[in-house]
Formats: sequence, C-alpha cells, structure tokens
Amino acid sequence: MSELNVAPAHIPPLPDVVIEPIVRLALLEDLGRGGDITSDAVVDPGAHMKAIIRSRQEGCSAGYDAALLALRLIDPTATWTTLQPEGVAFPAGTQLVRLEGRAASLLACERVALNFTGRLSGVATLTRAYVGAIEGYRARIVCTRKTTPGHRALEKRAVRLGGGVNHRLGLDDAILIKDNHIASAGGVRQALERARRHVGHLRAVEIEVDTLDQLEEVLASPPDAVLLDNMSPETLQKAVAMTAGRCKTEASGGVTLETVRRIAAAGVDFISVGALTHSAACLDIGLDID
Repeated sequence: MSELNVAPAHIPPLPDVVIEPIVRLALLEDLGRGGDITSDAVVDPGAHMKAIIRSRQEGCSAGYDAALLALRLIDPTATWTTLQPEGVAFPAGTQLVRLEGRAASLLACERVALNFTGRLSGVATLTRAYVGAIEGYRARIVCTRKTTPGHRALEKRAVRLGGGVNHRLGLDDAILIKDNHIASAGGVRQALERARRHVGHLRAVEIEVDTLDQLEEVLASPPDAVLLDNMSPETLQKAVAMTAGRCKTEASGGVTLETVRRIAAAGVDFISVGALTHSAACLDIGLDID
C-alpha cells in the first residue's frame, strides 16, 4: 500500500496556549462588538442542534485543533466527534466531524471553525500532491517561512499532516545564510566562519549557493546543508555529485507540481516549496444540519 494512503505518524494537536491567541482573534473579528445578532434574533436560546462538517471536495484534512478550540471558547458544553482523521485522503462528500450543542453556539463559531479547517486542509492537500508527485525518490518535501502572518504554527502542522516536513520555524531555530547575508559578510567563506563562531553544536548551519563555483567554495569546509537555489535539474545532479554526501542538499526556487519530479530525480535530499503555504487554495468545507 502506498504511504500516501495511510495516516502519517501521530502528529499531536498544537497546545492551546500556542493557538489560543490566533483563535480568539478570529472569533473577536467575527463576533465584533455585539455578537451573533442574527442567531440572537431568530434562534430559540434553548434550541439544540446536531451538525456535520463535510468536505465538498476530495482532499486531506487539517486544522481540527483550531476549530475545536473555537467551539470550546464559544461553548464548553458542545461536543465534537471526529469522523475522518486528519492527514488521510478522502473523497468529496466525506463527513469529517460531527458537532452537537446549543444551536446558537454552533452557528456563532461555524465560520471561524470552517475558515481554519478549510485553509489548513488546503495546505495539507497541496502538500500531499507534491509528496505524491515525487513518490519513489528519496527527497522530502519541505515548507518555507512564506506563511500567513500569525498562522505559521498551524500551517506548518498542516504541511506535516500532508506528508511534508518542516524547514525552520523562524529566524531563531537554525542558521540559513542566503545571498544577501553572503554579500553583507564579504563572501561565502567569511559568512560560514562567522556563523560557526556564533552558534553552538546543536544549531544547524545551511548556506545558499547559486552556482557550482560557489558550491565548490562552500565544500572546502562543508556546512550541515547547502541550499541549491534556482538550479536546473541537470545542474542539481552535478551539485549532488560534488557534495558526495558531505552535507545535505536542498533544492529551492520556483518549484511546481510540473517540475518537482525532475528535481527529485537529481538526487537531492530536500525540496523546499513556498507554494505549500503561500498558494494553497482553501478546501471547500461546509457545515450541514444533521
């Protein structure tokens, strides 16, 4: 059975303390100053409701942690029953979650919950498409920092649910020396030397190169990883041969679903794709009364 047809290794929900500020902000944005005045006007305060969150498209779900927290913040007595686990492919029409509780509560959090699940399921679904496109090669699909402001932790978890892996989470957890850093430092050698003096043994150092000449200079004292930027598959293959396993190789720059398999065939270890988060379309997910 293809790895794409089974759930990924257990990926726990993000802690509430991490995502609560994001979810509260989304609820406040929607409820405004007066709350859900439509439900207040037309729904009996004692009315009870059962509802199904259903996907109208095929895909891969994500974002349950944020959606569930939105429900709990509105009404801790409402219930959530997961019907389709995150990170597993499903056809259009699949029931994802069953909700039960006060009608006014479910209606008040409906849009925020669907915004989170739709957006994050879109990220997971696109990631699965990229992972599937390179099946059979050793390369791993990784995301970038091109994320929606404030939603990085959620989007990076969605990438993992789609079968991808995370690049650095921010500027503070690994060193990635890019072309502007190299120019500011005075060259590749100077940038690498300064980076190594600055960090301890548990911090990874990666450096970007644009040409094979730059790569040759870098390999005189190999970093943990080298980012091969905007190289053709043919040049990538030469670069992988040059590294000869002395450091990890990452291809980056303009990767699409049409080009990613040729890039993987060059033998790189990782392929970073900004589109996973900056260009993923929301999955069409709705809520229907059961």
